[in-house]
Amino acid sequence: MGGIGVSNASPFYLNMQNPALLARRGRFTAFEVGLIGQYKPQISQIRAGQTQSQRDFGANLNYVALAFPASSRWTMMLSLRPYTYVDYSTKSYGRVLRNNANTIYEAEYTYSGRGAINKAAYTTGFRLGKNIYVGAEAGFLFGNITNNSDARVLINDVAPTSQQLNPQPQDIVVSRSNRVLYNDFVWRLGAGWRPKLSEKWSLNLGATIDPATRVGATETDVYQQVSLGTGTGGGGTSLSDEDTLRANVASSIRLPQQAHFGISIEQINKLMVGLDVGFQKWSQFQAVNGRSGNLLDAMTIGVGLEYMPKANSTKYWDLVTYRAGFQINQTPYLVDGQRVKDVNGSVGLSLPMGSYFVNYVNLSVQGGQRGALVGSQIRERYVRFALGLSLNDWWFRKPVLD
Repeated sequence: MGGIGVSNASPFYLNMQNPALLARRGRFTAFEVGLIGQYKPQISQIRAGQTQSQRDFGANLNYVALAFPASSRWTMMLSLRPYTYVDYSTKSYGRVLRNNANTIYEAEYTYSGRGAINKAAYTTGFRLGKNIYVGAEAGFLFGNITNNSDARVLINDVAPTSQQLNPQPQDIVVSRSNRVLYNDFVWRLGAGWRPKLSEKWSLNLGATIDPATRVGATETDVYQQVSLGTGTGGGGTSLSDEDTLRANVASSIRLPQQAHFGISIEQINKLMVGLDVGFQKWSQFQAVNGRSGNLLDAMTIGVGLEYMPKANSTKYWDLVTYRAGFQINQTPYLVDGQRVKDVNGSVGLSLPMGSYFVNYVNLSVQGGQRGALVGSQIRERYVRFALGLSLNDWWFRKPVLD
């Protein structure tokens, strides 16, 4: 639905974007779990005048959450979801330089990274009066990310043997591994206002802010020389002891402030149309040890629509909720003087199930493109699939005896 959710909410689905709107849930306790998969049929880049392409697929847990009412005005939620993840591998080639001139030798450079940071959060939302909502989220980030860089001069990839008369030394790989562990608290504040425009229509306004904060980190940086692996098992022989440049050095990163604003108009149990705008000050981001991230401020614009044909119908397909959205992301990355943009559209639906149709299976498909075939930019065309389950039940009822 265009990624919107700062101003709009529902009694039957959890709002993971604005903590204040949890208070719109009512008496139901809700458990939700979501899965997400992404297929990239075309990842392209222009290299040496030719377009090179590859494919990629991945899947992950999107979120798991449990929300329950503390009173008619107060709702709380516990959740776990990925905050960010890294998974890449790339190779490049170039001539070895000597006295600023190319030699006959070619070098291979391999860069790879893997890891993730997860977020466990406690969220609470309150309703003040009839239509004002406030809330807060306290999250704990934890996880680790490892980045590796290897360099090798391409001379001989075959290990010497005792039968060779004049064996040539096998290529040596110079390897550097940087591993950073993260763990610290982050915060989010939210507010919402829902004035009635008429008997059937309401206006929704919402805002959230993630204050700038520092996240504690522990860094280990290791350098080593190894020989190439042989056979199908791979794995080279260490030619030098590990040279630990940093060992569990305490540091931190600076996450910049992020602010989101939303407005939507809603016909209760029928139609909702909304717009969200987000601003992220990534120019203020600092990596481990205060290093600049060389990023620009980013902006996100999303529009979305939600429609249910007839809430009081006895026909199943009249109770299905249909969604569509469109989103434009101005990312913080600048490549060859060109800003990298991400544009996508999505469609989805929620299928009611169970007694009284208060439980739902949520399905969505999103297609988009990130980057463009300009200069050394990488163009990624992707399709994302999301599957979610929303279970609602009335807990904490007092027994009544006649």
